[in-house]
Amino acid sequence: MKYIDLFCGIGGFHQVLRDLNYECLMACDIDKDCREVYKRNYNIEPVKDVKDIDEKTLEDFDIITAGFPCQAFSNAGKKKTFEDKRGLLFDEIIRIAEYKKPKFIFLENVKHILKVSNGKVFEYIQKRIDEIGYILQIFNMSPHNYGIPQQRERIFFICIRKDIYKSPIELIKPSKKFSMEDIIEKSPDKKYQISKEIEDVLDIWNEMIEKFEVNEKISPTILINDYYRNYTKEEFDKLPLWKRDYMKKNIPLINKYKSLFDDWYERHKSLLTKKEIYGKLEFQAGLIKPNESIYNHYIQFRQSGIRIKKNKYFPTLVAIVQTPIFAKYKRYITPRECARLQNFPDDFILPSNDKIAYKQLGNSINVYNAYIIIKSTFDNYKEYF
Repeated sequence: MKYIDLFCGIGGFHQVLRDLNYECLMACDIDKDCREVYKRNYNIEPVKDVKDIDEKTLEDFDIITAGFPCQAFSNAGKKKTFEDKRGLLFDEIIRIAEYKKPKFIFLENVKHILKVSNGKVFEYIQKRIDEIGYILQIFNMSPHNYGIPQQRERIFFICIRKDIYKSPIELIKPSKKFSMEDIIEKSPDKKYQISKEIEDVLDIWNEMIEKFEVNEKISPTILINDYYRNYTKEEFDKLPLWKRDYMKKNIPLINKYKSLFDDWYERHKSLLTKKEIYGKLEFQAGLIKPNESIYNHYIQFRQSGIRIKKNKYFPTLVAIVQTPIFAKYKRYITPRECARLQNFPDDFILPSNDKIAYKQLGNSINVYNAYIIIKSTFDNYKEYF
């Protein structure tokens, strides 16, 4: 079996198909750094632009894989959908598939793609896949449902050519389970330690967390600087609706611990107001437990606030600078640990620039989830392999 790897990134799909002994004819990605990593690991230099691929000159192949661009669809984007030219890159997959008619197409995207423009984007995708002669089946998957400690919901698309289609795919059961010990590096470089300022901010919030009663609910995000800003009614009415809603919902909690909050804020105001994010706590670790501490959990500094996540799974790796923090160790997760969470092997060569590595791994598909999808399909269509 031969395949082409479109929008290949650093080769998550390639990793699966290589391990299953299938041959990659070509790859393609617009990102120069991804192309370099792909070549270093797979000895294939990807084409720069999918629009430069001439489908009429391609050797025959059996499979297309594509983690097509999600920026136009993601919650993190501006939701411009097909007004964003990156959204139209999906049609480049259709162009090639319509001419070459491979037996299978495997695609991946963010889960939000199902809801963009009230579902019209997904309707368009379904329509185009049907028009070129394929049956589509989708799966909402996350590594944490397959023994991997990362919560990362993504939509996988299995497209099977209509003339060979038999029945819906049933996913195989996972055969691997990864513990935290499989992920954590034993002696990471000290450069991954959080700064003194970040540690001070976490200590400040932890001081308050420790004063809350057991079973206290800390929701929604606490906007502590806004609470003490003393807006006039006119100023308050001009704030975004979401912020006004959060501020109103903050009042019962803050009033319940008013004297504690007043003293705490007065002592720490200078640092809490130094950056907007420092004054926003997004506690997503459930109700307050006995001996609760921020340092029991995973942390991300996001635009929405200092997000505290349950320590059962790592928060979703993302392509922007929101590197998860191991609160217990007061350090950021390393690129190698990110690679392990995405199920790339330890001999996978990462870029030397950490910022680039984090971005690439945040954009990558999860290799084991892709394996489950592809192996399940192959097991249902053994006669073609």
